[in-house]
Amino acid sequence: MKTLLMTREFPPHVYGGAGVHVEYLSRELARLCEVEVRCFGDQHVSGNGISVNGFRVPTPDGWDAPAPLQSVFNTFAHGLEFNGRDIDADVVHLHTWYSHFAGVMAKLNYGLPMVLTTHSLEPLRPWKREQLAGGYDCSLWIEKTAIEMADAVVAVSEGTRDDVLRLFDVDPARVHVIYNGIDSEEYQPVERPEVLRRLGVREDRPFVLFVGRITRQKGIIHLVNAIRHMDPGFQVVLCAGAPDTPEIAAEMRAAVDRERAHRDGIVWIADMLSVPDKVALYSHARAFCCPSIYEPFGIINLEAMACGTAVVASRVGGMTEVIVDGETGSLVPLEQQQQSPFEALDPDQFARDLAAEINRVMADEALAARLGEAGRRRAVEVFSWSAIARQTVDLYARVTGRD
Repeated sequence: MKTLLMTREFPPHVYGGAGVHVEYLSRELARLCEVEVRCFGDQHVSGNGISVNGFRVPTPDGWDAPAPLQSVFNTFAHGLEFNGRDIDADVVHLHTWYSHFAGVMAKLNYGLPMVLTTHSLEPLRPWKREQLAGGYDCSLWIEKTAIEMADAVVAVSEGTRDDVLRLFDVDPARVHVIYNGIDSEEYQPVERPEVLRRLGVREDRPFVLFVGRITRQKGIIHLVNAIRHMDPGFQVVLCAGAPDTPEIAAEMRAAVDRERAHRDGIVWIADMLSVPDKVALYSHARAFCCPSIYEPFGIINLEAMACGTAVVASRVGGMTEVIVDGETGSLVPLEQQQQSPFEALDPDQFARDLAAEINRVMADEALAARLGEAGRRRAVEVFSWSAIARQTVDLYARVTGRD
């Protein structure tokens, strides 16, 4: 069997969890079937059962649409390029809405069964309108179209499956839960204090860590606002880059500058770090914080857990399935309404609640160590990529009639 993975992100051009997912899933799938990846970029590599073909589609001369719309139109242009090269796969597997137009065309034109993994859902990300303007309505449309046409929909958590069934007209029998995974050999505790020194983090003072993009979804502004309520004895390390918009980038800068005026020990690392550097940060942190206001799964929590680090996260989405509250970490309540989950958020209360839980874990080194050890065990035992790849191939067999 041959699978064709369609994705915007693939190494070295990865900026979010979906790109991480495709990287590791493709590697494990290649042990079980032939794999081709079509992605945005200039990648052209082949070996170990995987062929990767990147497509870089320039904006045509004469396009003068607003920049947010050019991004959307460029996405659709990539879909045409993906399909303009002959497809000889048995099944096409889509990752994020950026690949959905391409997948729909492959299903209709090449007669392929279509599998779609829901890393997030556009109706639950209303802040995307800041980034895409009217293009957000287009992303809503193509996601709905693709999900309702898919032969199988993969939800990365039970909570995401519930959202799919609530928001779209899909037969429940076609929606399957397959979790994200972690390479527990690559992500494991290490002692590399030289990385801390290079990045400007003090070795003699504990720190709480954030890793993620500067976007509404990840809740980074809420975490920065929580700093004023945190005990001053520990550092706050923000490994945060790739802002969605210039506006949120400016908001982040203003918030960090405001908090730095009142306390020291705030380290902001804006560069995208290598995996070894991230592993070093996770490993040396006393606690990791994931303050997302929407999170279908939260692969960064698995990365921290695999490195033996206690996790403080929002009680939202798939994170309630990854983190066992009180055993591998702490979950902070986030009040939501079912249809408009973000309007109910009290930002000041959420910031205070985040700070209180971070203060509790940071003040108790033994507690943090106990949570971290349990998190490492859970990551290794429950979330292996090999098991996830096997479930995925079994799903391919089902939709192609080979089971």
